[in-house]
Amino acid sequence: MAQIEDLLIRLHPEDNVALARQALPAGLAGPGYVLSSDIPALHKIALEDIPAGGRIIKYQQTIGTASQPIRAGEHVHNHNCVVASINKEYDYCSNAQATQYITEEERSTFQGFRRANGKVGTRNYLGILTSVNCSGTVAHQVAARLNNAFGLEAEGSVDGAVALVHGTGCGMRSSGDGFDNLQRILRGYALHPNFGGVLMIGLGCEVMQLNSLLKEVGLEECDSLRYLTIQDAGGTRAAIESGMALLQEMIPSVGSKRRETCPASELTLALQCGGSDALAGITANPALGAAADRLIRDGGAAILSETPEIYGAEHLLIRRARDRSVANALIERIEWWERYTRATGDALDNNPSPGNKMGGLTTILEKSLGAVAKGGSTQLCEVVRYGQMISRKGLIFMDSPGFDPASVTGQVASGANVICFTTGRGSAFGFKPVPSLKLTTNTAIFERMNEDMDINCGDILDGKIDVQGKGEEIFQSVLRVASGEKTKSELLDYGSNEFTPWQIGAVV
Repeated sequence: MAQIEDLLIRLHPEDNVALARQALPAGLAGPGYVLSSDIPALHKIALEDIPAGGRIIKYQQTIGTASQPIRAGEHVHNHNCVVASINKEYDYCSNAQATQYITEEERSTFQGFRRANGKVGTRNYLGILTSVNCSGTVAHQVAARLNNAFGLEAEGSVDGAVALVHGTGCGMRSSGDGFDNLQRILRGYALHPNFGGVLMIGLGCEVMQLNSLLKEVGLEECDSLRYLTIQDAGGTRAAIESGMALLQEMIPSVGSKRRETCPASELTLALQCGGSDALAGITANPALGAAADRLIRDGGAAILSETPEIYGAEHLLIRRARDRSVANALIERIEWWERYTRATGDALDNNPSPGNKMGGLTTILEKSLGAVAKGGSTQLCEVVRYGQMISRKGLIFMDSPGFDPASVTGQVASGANVICFTTGRGSAFGFKPVPSLKLTTNTAIFERMNEDMDINCGDILDGKIDVQGKGEEIFQSVLRVASGEKTKSELLDYGSNEFTPWQIGAVV
């Protein structure tokens, strides 16, 4: 008969809580305690008495404080665990170890699309970008007609046409954070190496003027980048015909591109999580962190994001900052979010989501400590604004909301050409033009949603593989996907609806 210790996960000897591997019944006895109630799977139990105001410790870190006395054997969750305060004493750059790079002869390769500017794509799409919500219908019509009437996937290496539309671009200030965000996003996508050709479509009278945008961000029309407005084209039907003609001119050149051997250093991996559970910081996120370390040792880059979901764990990244300026850039973003949420009547510790809580996560500190594990163990080399193109290799932090589509939209604009997305509850997600691998934290959700999930990290908990071994498996999958192997979300045709630029500011 299994002992209760075999049914619990205690991550560190100093932790005073443990996770239930499975649902446990009230009355089950442990060493010095008896379970006082039924414990749902992946939820926490107290291993010792914790006084009111006492620290609740997991990952050898404080994840909250007891809002009332907690007896050993009690369920620890929202009813008795709260975020009372967050330690803001930072140990600057104390663990910023130099990256041990793999020699060039030993570095991995993949098959990618080398662009004229030297960047490398993992897919070869025609992109249709919109400056304003008003041009979304035209963009969708152009993409649909190209995909359906001309069978783009039969045109050499073309993966298809994708329209990326959004709900802003007008009714906004012509300066400030919101305008800058959208401008960076449009620039990043116009230059993204997963597009062989790009058409930008506007209405003509919006705040985000296309001709001004191109000038301000240093872009010029060329054979692979064109733009039009509905008003100048003569209306909706005329704009659709004009858009079709412009993209048809690009098809022969785009379709003639062939994959070639490229070093793994040309890969930039977006690190993302959604629908997290209590195993995220134990299985999938650490394994993804190991894969990110592996890519970085190969000379590549990995982008960690979701600023509200590192809140309370940022000190771990600050210890790994390359220098004080990188650390201060991250702190500045944290402080900006504290001001932003206060101004909107919210708070950064108003998290996790209901699904996270059902999966055993209680506080933002607990969630953040697990989320940061996606960033592996290498130096934090750079902190960039939302959608800002990265300028370094290594681990990068890009400021973004915790809302997954908005965060990934920014990561792709910053240069990500592969996405790894961890989930414990079963997020359904894809993101054209960049392939997205989904990694499950537990075996049950992998088996239940096998058609949607690419890699099971639950076998770490099952004892079949360790974190480093799973990290290498993820890394090899990234190389195969970067070389053209389709992900589950691509096979299901996800990815056309997730483009979500982060909107900040009043709609006027």
